[in-house]
Amino acid sequence: MTPPVTSATNGPDPLPTEAAAELHARLTFDLDVDLCVIGAGLAGLSVALEAAQLGLSVAVLEGRRVGWAASGATLGSVLPGYGVPIGDLIDRVGVAHAGELWKLSHEGMAIVRARATEEAMPGIALSAGALEVSNVDLGDRLITRLQTLGVDFGSEVEGWQIDRVREVLRTQRYFHAIHFPDAFQLDGRRYIRGLEAMARRAGVRIFEDTPALGIDSSGIRKRIVTPHARLRASDIVLAGNVHLGAASPRLTRTLLPMWRTAVLTAPLGERLAEAIAFPGSIADTHGVDHYRIVGGDRLLWTGPETTFEIPPRRLEGLIRRRIAALYPQLGAVAIERSWSGVIGQTVHGMPQIGELRRGLWVASGFGRQGLAATTIAGRLIARGIVHGDRRWQLFDPFELVWAGGRIGRVVGQGVAIAERRTAIAAGMLARYRERAAERRRLREERLEAANRSVRRFPAERTPTARPAESPDHAVQDEHRADSGGQH
Repeated sequence: MTPPVTSATNGPDPLPTEAAAELHARLTFDLDVDLCVIGAGLAGLSVALEAAQLGLSVAVLEGRRVGWAASGATLGSVLPGYGVPIGDLIDRVGVAHAGELWKLSHEGMAIVRARATEEAMPGIALSAGALEVSNVDLGDRLITRLQTLGVDFGSEVEGWQIDRVREVLRTQRYFHAIHFPDAFQLDGRRYIRGLEAMARRAGVRIFEDTPALGIDSSGIRKRIVTPHARLRASDIVLAGNVHLGAASPRLTRTLLPMWRTAVLTAPLGERLAEAIAFPGSIADTHGVDHYRIVGGDRLLWTGPETTFEIPPRRLEGLIRRRIAALYPQLGAVAIERSWSGVIGQTVHGMPQIGELRRGLWVASGFGRQGLAATTIAGRLIARGIVHGDRRWQLFDPFELVWAGGRIGRVVGQGVAIAERRTAIAAGMLARYRERAAERRRLREERLEAANRSVRRFPAERTPTARPAESPDHAVQDEHRADSGGQH
């Protein structure tokens, strides 16, 4: 996944070490609770917090440490929508259904904003706004998308023309953009630690180094087996993403593991502000690049996704080349740190949220979804358990689909490479067309200037001597001179 956001005041914080974060004990005794959540990432903690606030006794089982995987390495972007293009979402479920899903994402954003305050989470480092930029000339498609998002779905959006985009992002690589002024970013690492603290204060019991080895979901009271104890619960939520393993092999097989590398640059000084004058996050419509300024003069930049783990250092050169291609004025950019995290990507691109069978729930598949999706999943499931809220059924069309195993990973890698190359090629073609259009415009201006000069020439040249003429002829010649010398 993508890296944590850093504090704008104190500069980039290193990833917390094992000793830096508060430790939670293993589960070593049998326990009965109302709800058992498997997985202590963003989704699992969101469910646990919401359920505890509604009065349930909650235990969270984490095989390693809280937020150790993708959730602890999030870019911290909070935007409306999901990880699929809005047109694809409408094609699948229709405008009305897609609009209801969009409203849920806005609700998730509001929950995150209410939680992520400096008072509750010191150093959360909020920054406002998000730009979705195009590396091709969108033309009429921009108007159509703005109509859908702004009018049909009621989102706060702005369409930016090319000149405005290039005023704040000083690169010729981008054309139009959609601005989400109500989007925001935060320090992802501080957010998950703050969420963990909120859950503990609400009464959630978190057990680390306690993997779920097996689940018996039959009967009213479900049973969960761990290495050192057994746990019983009325409801279970599977929120372990690609790391569920033996707890739910079926669910694990529906997720395509995707590693995404991120880098944090060394301080770039004033030259960074001269190249990028936008305070929020920037992502292109084809998913090639996603970045923003952190710590005042550094870039937090995510690189390509891979379905097989590649050491982050091997991809640093690729990211450096992307930065240089977009912003050559930055010169040589040094990479201070690089790292990667694995996310779970579903075949249909949407998260898996809902009840698999009575008392067995799922909150998974949040690759490319953002914080709003994990947050609303927690509210929907908790309220579904306690109040019978059925809004989670809006996600029913996005069923569990096998991701293809190892073959799926090979195919997925090929598709990702092809899409990336296609996007880059499309951008090159768009820039070539822009330059060609500019050359045509200049040629036409020069030709028009030459034509104007030719038209003025007869009136400006010195007249040749003529024989003496009669007064009538002189009057006629004076009339011709006043009319521009035309017959």
